[in-house]
Amino acid sequence: MPELGLRRALYQMVLAIIAAFVSQAAAARPLVVLAFGDSLTAGYQLPPGQGFAPQLERALKARGRDITVVGAGVSGDTSTQGRARVGWVLAGMKRKPDLVVLELGANDMLRGQPPRVAKANLDAMVKAFQANGARVLVAGMRANPTLGRAYVAEYEALFPAVARANGAALYPFFLDGVAAQKGLQLADGMHPNARGVQVMVQRILPAVERELDAKR
Repeated sequence: MPELGLRRALYQMVLAIIAAFVSQAAAARPLVVLAFGDSLTAGYQLPPGQGFAPQLERALKARGRDITVVGAGVSGDTSTQGRARVGWVLAGMKRKPDLVVLELGANDMLRGQPPRVAKANLDAMVKAFQANGARVLVAGMRANPTLGRAYVAEYEALFPAVARANGAALYPFFLDGVAAQKGLQLADGMHPNARGVQVMVQRILPAVERELDAKR
């Protein structure tokens, strides 16, 4: 009988060692951030390495984080088009994302599409990413005031509504500090230049880090 007790104690000790090893390995593995969006995420007309994803990765690594940021921005994408490619983007990743920065809806607004469409699409995308184990940071957008007060109010409210409904984090305005700022935009007055992206990254960085810390 004493031998049985000894074996049980040894077995429990081995299990504890394995659990500790697995926990340390999980904590040590690099985290993956997926930047999923449109031209604002894709680095429209910017040199290689100057878009949102590579600049965010450099900023996080500069702060001592072992991180990989995967860029999945497609210029011109509406929320409907983004929703259609969620499945194959996830299927094509070697490792599923720990955090998704979800930036879509601007092209819906520019085309005057009903905000309810973008709301439904973003809601579906957040749910899909969460179902794959990722935290989601919803990046909000502002509407062109020429679209009218009613449209602007409905459109700008959809981002916090989607985040709140799914328990996701919200970054209120993806172009914070860059919109309408001379010297930070391309000639089209809509897309950020490399310096503009740098400002965007510095503004969103605290929110991204909070989500990464929560994932750990």
